[in-house]
Amino acid sequence: MSIVKGKSIVITGAGNGIGAAIARSLAADGARVTVADLSQQDANKVAAEIIAAGGTAIAVEADVRKRAQVRAIIDAAVKAHGKLDVFFNNAGVCQARPFLDITEEDWRVVTDVNALGVLIGMQEAIRTFHAQGGGGKIVNTASIAGKQGFEPFAHYCASKFSVIALTQVAARAFGKEQITVNAFCPGVVATDMWKTIEKGFRESGLSHQENEAFDTFAAGAVLGRSSRTDDILGVARFLASSDSDFMTGQSLVVDGGMVFV
Repeated sequence: MSIVKGKSIVITGAGNGIGAAIARSLAADGARVTVADLSQQDANKVAAEIIAAGGTAIAVEADVRKRAQVRAIIDAAVKAHGKLDVFFNNAGVCQARPFLDITEEDWRVVTDVNALGVLIGMQEAIRTFHAQGGGGKIVNTASIAGKQGFEPFAHYCASKFSVIALTQVAARAFGKEQITVNAFCPGVVATDMWKTIEKGFRESGLSHQENEAFDTFAAGAVLGRSSRTDDILGVARFLASSDSDFMTGQSLVVDGGMVFV
């Protein structure tokens, strides 16, 4: 039997990239998935793919910076699937800016999604777990940028360090209620997010060739290649499953050997 079969699992930022790959994988293993994304169109597309493949999924449009919309994600999941078992705080944004060029607006754009959005998601998921009688899992998408600072990503690094801190604090606060909180830390993953990052590098004069920044950072992986979304799935499945029931407060690095911690 699948280790996530029958679980009701919410994934934010699941309209593309890592979130979409996790949603498809968990649904293929029998989970009942709620695909949440800022783009209703992207969420619908992933949910439709899951259903066409024989899985169970609904799509919800939501901005993770808005508490009422995060609450609506969870309410939709509970209505459709009967409960909430696992909440993936995966939605995130990244921006490349030289340290001295980061503005207050840049800071807010990145940290409001990556840090505040994760806090809101955790709070609303935990409130639901309480209402259900306790127990539940939260899985946060952090980053190697939450383990080590990288120029020109100061504000992104700060936001991902915050994700790891929130993971540890909530694990201590709610462990006695059998609510586990863990995170995983991807490295350089070939997703659409890197197109935005590359644009920032070029606009700042930090790179000049297409994929130059991606290739430079990916070269740091000792396993000899950049990450793919498929590389994340085993860890995501493990953290969503009962196999990780005695693990909490941890942030697992899955980066091909870029950062050793």
